[in-house]
Amino acid sequence: MSVEFLRRLRRSAWTLPLAALAAVLVVTINEVSYAQSAQALARLGERAFARAQIQRVWRGLLDAETGQRGYLLTGRDEYLTPYTRAAGDVEDTLAWLQGYFVDDAQAQQVLGRLRTRSESKLSELATTLELKAAGREEAWREVMLTDIGREHMDSVRALSQQLLDIETGRVSDEREAVARLLRVSRLGIHLMTLASLLGLAIFLRQTARFDRAREEHARSLRAERDRLEREVQHRTEDLTELAGHLQSAREDERSRLARELHDELGALLTAVKLDAARLKRVMTAPSAEALARLEHLNQTVNQGIGLKRRIIEDLRPSSLSNLGLVSALEILVREHAQRSEVQIETDLHPVTLDESGDITVFRLVQEALTNSAKHAAARRLRVSLGKGVRGGLPVAQVRVADDGRGFDPTLRKAASHGLVGMRYRVEAQGGQMHVDSRPGGGTVIEAWLPLKETGGASPSPSSSTSPPSSVKPGAPIAHDNAPPSPMETPS
Repeated sequence: MSVEFLRRLRRSAWTLPLAALAAVLVVTINEVSYAQSAQALARLGERAFARAQIQRVWRGLLDAETGQRGYLLTGRDEYLTPYTRAAGDVEDTLAWLQGYFVDDAQAQQVLGRLRTRSESKLSELATTLELKAAGREEAWREVMLTDIGREHMDSVRALSQQLLDIETGRVSDEREAVARLLRVSRLGIHLMTLASLLGLAIFLRQTARFDRAREEHARSLRAERDRLEREVQHRTEDLTELAGHLQSAREDERSRLARELHDELGALLTAVKLDAARLKRVMTAPSAEALARLEHLNQTVNQGIGLKRRIIEDLRPSSLSNLGLVSALEILVREHAQRSEVQIETDLHPVTLDESGDITVFRLVQEALTNSAKHAAARRLRVSLGKGVRGGLPVAQVRVADDGRGFDPTLRKAASHGLVGMRYRVEAQGGQMHVDSRPGGGTVIEAWLPLKETGGASPSPSSSTSPPSSVKPGAPIAHDNAPPSPMETPS
């Protein structure tokens, strides 16, 4: 399948250079056409401006003549302002046209005659104004009655029209060039489009064959993947069942060892203590050394009883079965505060969980406190337990927060299994666990477990109520209303 796949891929590889060549040709034709069209449009814009300038010459002369006649008839100086402005505009426009037609001999000849006629017209207007200013009324009237001014204006109009005709012809040539360029570009693009369509048809034909081979290969891969996923799922279920069984067996073995230590070792230590007490009573006139030995024996037995009690509580806390979850957590927190000399705040409320849920919460808090003492170097901790809502369902929410050095949860250490074990125990109960921490920002461990449906049964021992409290190092738990801790919100 892979060899056929590669062979078909090589057969269709020549279509890619063909498509690339067609695309390059289309882009080239388009860009050349665009550049030439842009130049032609720019020239058309210049010619349109030139036509406006040509018309501006004789219009300026008309404005100058209008101002001259207004002044001659009224004698008011304000009519001289439009005359002066129009005369200046005519000079500036003629200078611009001189630069515009610098490479056009025909237009230069017409423009030269237009400049001469325009200057003659302006000279005639200036002469009448001078005669008016000199008080020679009859003289300027005689000049006005001649046909010199009309002849000058007719000549200016005719010459301007000649320049306009020249520009009109060139505009027509430019438009024809643009149209011709567009026709050539259109034909080239059509030819390239037909070539591209032909190449596309060939490419699609090859692609269809390639896709069929690829789909067949993908089907075989999906079948193999599904088989592997089913096998992984079966193996995961087996491992999950085995891990759950081992966890249950571990707790059962702890319970059995705790019972045997309590019954057998407890009976032995109690018997030793009773025998030591009887021996002390029956001794007549015991020596100081004998009394010291008996006292040392009694203290040793008491230490053994205390050690036995701690071992039993570590294996299976009797307070969890006898007093309930809240009381067991209080005792756990108090003993941890005494051993580690840290301040621990508690906010414990009763929740209804089954036996495995109670031990899961207890072990989670125990593991969190142990990790905090070993790795976090925390000064303050807060342990809370209560009811909440997650996913629209009521749950038991347990939270342990510290102000220690923190860590990066995304970095897993090969020898660290505490968090993994806690997460598994919570998920095995149908709950969820979340760890929020960062280096230098403390650690917050939260877990949510589904509540047990009591069906109106009487509350279990774990339903005892514990108000918020604070446990100081070496001190018993004080049930006072402690102020809110800054660790109540994950950092």
